[in-house]
Amino acid sequence: MADNIKVTIDNITVEVPMGTTILEAARKIGGDVAPPTMCYYSKLKGSGGKCRTCLVEVSKGSEKDPRPMPKLVASCRTGVMDGMEVKSMTSDKVIDARKGVTEFLLLNHPLDCPVCDQAGECDLQNLGYDHGNAGTRYEYDRRTFEPEDIGPHIQLHMNRCIMCFRCVFTADQLTNTREHGILDRGDHARISTCISKALDNDFIGNVIDVCPVGALTDKTFRFKNRVWFTKPVDAHRNCSNPKCCGEVRLWMRGEEVFRVTARKDEWGEVANASNGETGWICNECRFEKKETKDWVIEGPTKVDRHSVIAQGHYAGKVGTAGQPVLIDKVIGKQPQLTLDIHTVSDVNKPSYHLDQIEGPAHSDDFK
Repeated sequence: MADNIKVTIDNITVEVPMGTTILEAARKIGGDVAPPTMCYYSKLKGSGGKCRTCLVEVSKGSEKDPRPMPKLVASCRTGVMDGMEVKSMTSDKVIDARKGVTEFLLLNHPLDCPVCDQAGECDLQNLGYDHGNAGTRYEYDRRTFEPEDIGPHIQLHMNRCIMCFRCVFTADQLTNTREHGILDRGDHARISTCISKALDNDFIGNVIDVCPVGALTDKTFRFKNRVWFTKPVDAHRNCSNPKCCGEVRLWMRGEEVFRVTARKDEWGEVANASNGETGWICNECRFEKKETKDWVIEGPTKVDRHSVIAQGHYAGKVGTAGQPVLIDKVIGKQPQLTLDIHTVSDVNKPSYHLDQIEGPAHSDDFK
């Protein structure tokens, strides 16, 4: 405890060990104080510092040097100092910068949400909801890439890629061989394989879990269902692969298992398994075990109230059955655009008595 230092983020003080980054300190506080991330992944060495969505304002450097930092810094790459004061959600500069970064990320991103399997659990969707604009100022053709087949299990949509490099780090650090990487430079840069090789490794399916957008998706689940129509269930099995934890999340509808993924923590990263290691799973568990008899079901997954997956799953208090419940928030947050149809249509005015109208009510009755 003697080596701990104090840092204040959005007027909340927390003690962290020396060497902790601002982002890690903010995650200890949690909630909206923690900056959004698109490239940083705590389970992958070397990740972060590329997307710039986690920018924060350091208003006080430290107790020894209280001068503020001259510009916004990437919280995933900046270490904390004793007495440092940071502004995240309380800084207008930070909010404006995140809007700009979000706009840049969406410049070339296609409007594939209606057909994308990542919809409903997409980090870019969440970022766009929180910091995006209602319209676009971009007037030019979007950057596009030719479709490419990278194997029997993983579908690559390079048009959706935001170049976060997470999949490259995953393949480099988790698998024995890496067949894909970054090719070309500048606006021609792309994720691809060397000489049209297939991504073939026992753990390569984990690149699907780390991808923050729909650039890498599961071919065995493609176009089969929407994630918010499925029921997530925690399960496990004794996997023959010693490196696989065997602890997964089944996405079911009825008795049918539509897909299998690793379990995620509150930050959308692969959670730690019961043995304390990162809960990576092998291709056999992910792609081949699609029946309930293959698994030991533990129970329903606790879904975050902020997730669209929780849509329609509201638990009322005891004794409130049959009573009207007012839901004043969407996915745990205030809606961006609202329209109170009852107020707009004037149907709630005391002078209107719907029970005295002969026949069904229509526009002629409300002028």
